[in-house]
Amino acid sequence: MKKTLIIIRREYLTRIRKTSFIVMSLLGPALFTAMFLLPAWFATIEDEDVKHIAVFDNSWLFVETIPATSKFKFTYVVPESDDSPRNFVEDFKQNLWQTDFFGFMYVPDYIAYVHQGIEFYSYRQPPANLIMHIANSIEKEIETEKLKAFNIENLDNILHSVKTRIDIRAFILLEDGTIRERRSGLSESIASISAILTFLFIILFGVQIMQGVIEEKTNRIVEIIVSSVKPFQLMMGKVVGVALVGLTQFLTWVALTIMLIIPAKSIFLSGITDEVLNHQQTSKIQVIGSAAGDHIQFSETTEKALEILNILHSINFSVIIACFLFFFIGGFLLYGSLYAAIGSAVDSETDTHQFMLPVTIPLFIVFMAMINIIQNPDGQLAFWFSIIPFTSPIAMMARIPFGVHYVEIIFSVALLILAIVCIIWLSAKIYRTGILLYGKKITYRELWKLMRH
Repeated sequence: MKKTLIIIRREYLTRIRKTSFIVMSLLGPALFTAMFLLPAWFATIEDEDVKHIAVFDNSWLFVETIPATSKFKFTYVVPESDDSPRNFVEDFKQNLWQTDFFGFMYVPDYIAYVHQGIEFYSYRQPPANLIMHIANSIEKEIETEKLKAFNIENLDNILHSVKTRIDIRAFILLEDGTIRERRSGLSESIASISAILTFLFIILFGVQIMQGVIEEKTNRIVEIIVSSVKPFQLMMGKVVGVALVGLTQFLTWVALTIMLIIPAKSIFLSGITDEVLNHQQTSKIQVIGSAAGDHIQFSETTEKALEILNILHSINFSVIIACFLFFFIGGFLLYGSLYAAIGSAVDSETDTHQFMLPVTIPLFIVFMAMINIIQNPDGQLAFWFSIIPFTSPIAMMARIPFGVHYVEIIFSVALLILAIVCIIWLSAKIYRTGILLYGKKITYRELWKLMRH
């Protein structure tokens, strides 16, 4: 045991002192923070140029119906001569560069635009919101004209009054008689992040174990090491040591990401924080006001923030963190021992491809099924993937944020521990002999012989 701890310490200290580890530990949180903040920042950036659009409506149905905005202005043009509409369109298109217009829109007669659509020309790529604005305006006008054909008065008031929004709150009845609200939104994000991180860490650090074993075997260093320690101790020291490296990097990422995101709240959540912090006092006022017939409402943004806080309160993060640590370490021990066995059986990294495919297939299968698991965490597919040891580290982390019965968690944990013991035992049999084999082409038959030896 003492020798194994020495190997673990050596693997851990050697890897965390590498420049690549330090760079990725610092760069990772910056990338995660950018993933959350940059989309919101980009959404606030708008084009300062006002785009003027020339409109030729040959149908005379949509004249002055497309509303102007702060970014888009529309000018309706008509032919000055007796030229045909198509000739006018062709002339305008050819001379568009010489005008101040950004684009030119042509609405043909009724039969043409129904069958062919409306044409839009510009000398640069038109913004997507411009095309959507034009399409929505024309669609609304057509719908209005169709409704007017039924002699409906006060059309705008009727359309506004018939718009209805239904919020469905789904509840789950538990066996102990308690009720739990269905989780979505934030729970889906937590499930996705947990499953993806588990998948990436198993792949990335598992390959590091395999590369380290191949390097020591190629340099003949392993022959000196096994003269002092048993092959099993060496393999377990490498697997556990690299697992601790991965866990250290993950915890570093979490800590630094939180440190980067918290200061950004003042930028992206300005004006909301005070309302959310005073929510309880405002709720008391709202109750009193309601009794008196007055209604106090939060802004839409604040309501969303409060909804997120309620979801955060309903999620048991202690269970999520504990399960993540176990399934991360358990999955890594399972696959890390297989990677170590593959590395010991080959002489170069190019020979590992034929053996890595069967090992990584379960990971990629459950990764592709992750969307289905998150959308239906209590389905048969999600259940069996979270029970099978080779897929449970990822599948179970995709289900935990939605709430999983403790019996299923215990059953999955027990099967994973049993699988880890069996796989480590089989991998150790390959590792014990494979690290001393040189110059021999290893096949699946040879691996079977090593396991039976």
